[in-house]
Amino acid sequence: MEYEIDIRENMILRKWPVLLDILLYDHTTKKNIFWATDLYENHYGNRYSFRSQIKPELITGINDGIIKPRVAKTKKAQQDRVKDKAEVFTPSWICNKQNNLIDNDWFGYEGVFNKEKDDNTWIPTKKPVVFPEGKNWVDYVRELRLEVACGEAPYLVSRYDITTGKKIKIPNRIGLLDRKLRIINENAASDSEWFAMAKWAFKSTYGYEWQGDNLLLARENLLFTFIEYYQDRFDEEPGLEILMEIAEIISWNIWQMDGIRGVLPCSCCNSKHIDLFGEKTRGGCLGCKTGDIHSHNGIYCKIRDWNSKTKRPKTLTFVSLLKDIK
Repeated sequence: MEYEIDIRENMILRKWPVLLDILLYDHTTKKNIFWATDLYENHYGNRYSFRSQIKPELITGINDGIIKPRVAKTKKAQQDRVKDKAEVFTPSWICNKQNNLIDNDWFGYEGVFNKEKDDNTWIPTKKPVVFPEGKNWVDYVRELRLEVACGEAPYLVSRYDITTGKKIKIPNRIGLLDRKLRIINENAASDSEWFAMAKWAFKSTYGYEWQGDNLLLARENLLFTFIEYYQDRFDEEPGLEILMEIAEIISWNIWQMDGIRGVLPCSCCNSKHIDLFGEKTRGGCLGCKTGDIHSHNGIYCKIRDWNSKTKRPKTLTFVSLLKDIK
């Protein structure tokens, strides 16, 4: 089955009801992700306010289609997003150029996955990717990749050009995760190895986003990228258990966060207080005052280290990885 660029939540609910719950879950709060924008409340009421959780019933049934990719939004809605959070999405040809720079450095040569043309298009390489001495395909699949302020995740997966809405066929895709899946297609010796390494591709690919609607779109784009590559490989859709495994990884690795502070959006406390003598004292967040990312009083976001040696993957805060940043 071929899916449109705008994945409809009614369709997910109808085919795989449990997947929508997984895609909406936030592992830091153990609740659902929240809207983190005021742009829906005026149209749909207080259940769509900034701090309200995104519940399945708010985006399905008669509410299906409320969450749309940027390209499907009205011009006014796009302009409002620019004003609200300086939201600007990157066309695929720029994502490709920047992703190519990453791979040029990792492989030590140019044109690994495609050749860029002067008209902002590209030609995919047809021969299997050649690995430099001392590195192999498993190394590449497990190499950590992160898209900051990921929006709909155009640097990670490229189901469509985020600015034009044009669908991109699998051989032409340029996302960092797309590249890992291509490498697996070229090297996996068995179906079981393909699936095991596909899981590692997702486990080693991360992204964070402020706004809840964008976050859901990013998670959906990663999940349906997996479905489309699976269909291309096996000529059938993956079963529910497989999809639940992938969705669970995505729900950990693509998370909601204020990237400047490393905490849930607007979770720091910076309120003024009146003491016993009637004087105003400014309490609040030391991190917001000093710019020290490790000193915020907000809710620090949790992610999962799938490479940990413990029996269960280790859970840690994202900022714990930034030990030297002040």
